[in-house]
Amino acid sequence: MMQIVKKIDTNGDNLLSAEEITLWIQHVYRKYALEDAEERFTEFDINKDGVVTWEEYSSVAHDQLITFDDDTILGDPEQESLRQLLLKEKRRFDFADVDGTPGLNVTEFLAFTHPSEVDYMVDFAIEDVLNEYDTDKDGFVTLSEYIGNVRNEGESPSQWEIEETVRFKELYDQDEDGRLDRDEQLRWVAPNSYGSAREEALHLTKEMDQDGDGQISVSEVLKNQETFMNSEVTDYGRHLQLSHDEL
Repeated sequence: MMQIVKKIDTNGDNLLSAEEITLWIQHVYRKYALEDAEERFTEFDINKDGVVTWEEYSSVAHDQLITFDDDTILGDPEQESLRQLLLKEKRRFDFADVDGTPGLNVTEFLAFTHPSEVDYMVDFAIEDVLNEYDTDKDGFVTLSEYIGNVRNEGESPSQWEIEETVRFKELYDQDEDGRLDRDEQLRWVAPNSYGSAREEALHLTKEMDQDGDGQISVSEVLKNQETFMNSEVTDYGRHLQLSHDEL
């Protein structure tokens, strides 16, 4: 337990700040992502040549090689929705392929399957979120764009809307101007899942900070071992119980 606290405590003051916990959770996310990518890579690399082509990926992921014309809109709404999803997936695949050779190596496969964990996927992540949320195409995402049209006029906001509004204001909109610029969008979507890591860190701090100083002391960790070791959101405990050398 103490080894893990020292690992997270980058300042050496025996106090864990929300930012230190955030960085640690990001470390956990990266470890998860790499393990998952390495395991899945062997499944998709059908001919075992060390490269996953789009044809191999599509054949395994969708049980068949599905191709659609980029410019032909289909009349069937379900087929058109599938076409758009596949085109988006293919764009992400192509964006992840940076070495100039056809197909993805393990590192590129990590970028494709976990784009929020790889820095060079930032531009794709930003483009993706702006295409979906930035309805007025000004390069920013406002709160109303972030929430979307989820209720009729006169209806009270749902619990989901209330929670997402808090998340928007407290986690992402750092300059409090009511909209997310590029840097704030990065906190939301990439790199390394900062937004969800930060949210979990704040949750742990709130649960364990007994003296109200906004930090977690060693004694507070020891008094709240179960909470510290069993975060449901990140499966924190499994990684915290690994030895120091493994991490």
